[in-house]
Amino acid sequence: MWRFVLRSGVLFYGLPMFFIMTYLIPHPRLTTPQSAVLWLIGGAGYGLAMWMVQERRFRKVTRRPS
Repeated sequence: MWRFVLRSGVLFYGLPMFFIMTYLIPHPRLTTPQSAVLWLIGGAGYGLAMWMVQERRFRKVTRRPS
């Protein structure tokens, strides 16, 4: 699970969003370290949410009919 969260959330969502939102569309009040922390935590949250959604879908599909 944590591998998925780190890879899918932090690496593939948080890191690109950090670069886009820090260097292409900069926020006037956020420093670069603040932006990095914000987007890495946001990416971890996104990855965790995606893990939970996909696990729920998997359980729903593999449930035995009664």
